[in-house]
Formats: sequence, structure tokens, C-alpha cells
Amino acid sequence: MFLSHMMGVLHHPKEEWGLIREEHYSALKCYSSHMIYLAAIPPLAAFIGTTQIGWSITGAEAVKLTVASALPIAIAFYFALLVGAGVMAWFIHWMEKTYGSESSFDDCMVLTTFTATPMFLAGLAALIPILWLDVLIGMGAVAYTIHLLYTGVPEIMKIPKDRGFFFSSSILTVGLVVLVGMLAVTAALWSTALTPWVAG
Repeated sequence: MFLSHMMGVLHHPKEEWGLIREEHYSALKCYSSHMIYLAAIPPLAAFIGTTQIGWSITGAEAVKLTVASALPIAIAFYFALLVGAGVMAWFIHWMEKTYGSESSFDDCMVLTTFTATPMFLAGLAALIPILWLDVLIGMGAVAYTIHLLYTGVPEIMKIPKDRGFFFSSSILTVGLVVLVGMLAVTAALWSTALTPWVAG
């Protein structure tokens, strides 16, 4: 059922959000049936791309990382995505009463999970680690994620569309803050414990 909802959200989100709301998924179900698999796509693709194909800015002169240095980075990335999704759901739950919603944390986790689906799927682009291509695909995924957010909030959080617009904007702002925080932690780890090494 999760897979059909995921495809439905990608193809006809307005209709699918209502169906998802009726399922009453729990946060645990979101993680066990969806998140643990989707969150593995970007780090696994990046691990394969950087160790077997190599990173390139222009499509030439690829630089590969060693498996020994790329593996802990990929594992840390995976768990960071899982934690980041939970943090986003918590922030949504924390803000909801401001906008007149009475939804549960489970509902907030459902919103986070399905909204983030395009970004997780876009992680497949890391299999071909050409910087400009990955940036273009990532920007497209972010744009569709924002579209899903603005269509999903009124349905899942059960609030009018006008309040849903402002709530979605607040969620987007928090999401950017969480992203910047994750990037800062990543930079700190790269310079200390998780330094990537170029294969010889």
C-alpha cells in the first residue's frame, strides 16, 4: 500500500493525500515500511558512484574515493536522513496548534515521509556523480517536494487552504534550517572523523 501511495503522490498528489490520510499510518509504520528503504537510496547511490565511477564536475577527470573512507560517510549519511525526517516531523507537530490543527505526531510523520519522497528518489542521480547533473536533478526534486508540501498540509493536517499555505511556508523555513544544520555537522565531521580519501 505504501508503494501505491508513493506513486500516487508523485502522479496525482491532490487526490492521493486524501487517501493517505484515511489510512492512519503510525510513525513506526512510516519508518519500517517506507523511510528505512527510501533513506538508503541517496547514501547507497553516492557510495557506489564515488567509489566505482568517481566524482566529476564537467564529466571528465573523475576522482574516486576509497571504499574504507566512503563507507562510514555513507552510513552516517543514512542515519542523518532518518534522524532528520524525525526532527522535521517533531517540528511540524510542535507548530501545528499555531495554525489550528489537532493532528497527531503520526500525521506529521506521514506528511514528512511522503513529502520527502522525491528528494530521496532523486538520490539515484548520485550513481552518475557529475556535479551539474546532480544539481539539476536535485533542484527538480526540491521543487516537486515543495509542491507536495503545499498540497499535502491542508489535507493531512485538516486545516483550510489559506492557513495551510502559511503553515507550509513555516515548515519550508524550518526545513531549510534543519538542512543548514545538517550541512554544518557534515562539514565538521569531514574535517575530523569522516575525512574522505581519494583512491590512488
